[in-house]
Amino acid sequence: MTTTTDGATPAAAPAARRVFAQAAFEARMILRNGEQVLVAVVIPVLALVGLVRAPFIEIETGGDARIDLLAPGVLALAVMTASFTSQAIATAFDRRNGVLRLLATTPLGRGGLLAGKVLGVLAVEAVQVVLIAAAALALGWRPDPVGAVLALVGLVLGTAAFTALALLVAGTLRAEAVLALANLLLLVLALGGGVILPADRLPGPFATLAAWLPSGALGDVMRGALLDGTLPLLPVLVLVGWTAGLGALAARLFRWH
Repeated sequence: MTTTTDGATPAAAPAARRVFAQAAFEARMILRNGEQVLVAVVIPVLALVGLVRAPFIEIETGGDARIDLLAPGVLALAVMTASFTSQAIATAFDRRNGVLRLLATTPLGRGGLLAGKVLGVLAVEAVQVVLIAAAALALGWRPDPVGAVLALVGLVLGTAAFTALALLVAGTLRAEAVLALANLLLLVLALGGGVILPADRLPGPFATLAAWLPSGALGDVMRGALLDGTLPLLPVLVLVGWTAGLGALAARLFRWH
């Protein structure tokens, strides 16, 4: 809150300040939670190191260095943990505890609350990218410089799609169900969703299905950008389609209490 020039009448802070304050709060809540940090940062880094260094894990790289193939996929996985798993669980419990309903009645409003959540996720992802990229560079990763810029498109699109999914799940299911479902979906998509490895490296029907999932599309965009320095059109369109569909469903079905 701010005050008028005479110091007597309290007034709401500017909208942008309210949104950024909420975003900072959302980011701090995730980064201060040990379980969330484990899922969002520690597990992706350990997965990267293990997959690159473990000699008993055979991965068909198609002639690329193992680190060059895996680093984009692990970055995509990190986006999923922050924008979907962490966000779905946090939002579901805020909804159950009445926090969302109370915040929606403040000057922040529903739109400001959602904007703050998205910006908070992006702040957490910035931390993830820095830490994972540092680990990858230490393992010998040398990404395409042009692709590093194009990869930002993938990060933003992936964040939009998985945040929409998080809000859909968190706004329609009980908090306990969201907790189980969010972790289960992350595991399933990480193993068979084409995020860490390209969809065409997966067995049987998974190869066809994964390319049309938001996880597979995100992985393909990140690999296309960081391996080849290009932005593959079809995966981008798949992500845009998922974002539009999930966003429309979340807007229609989300319950604030």
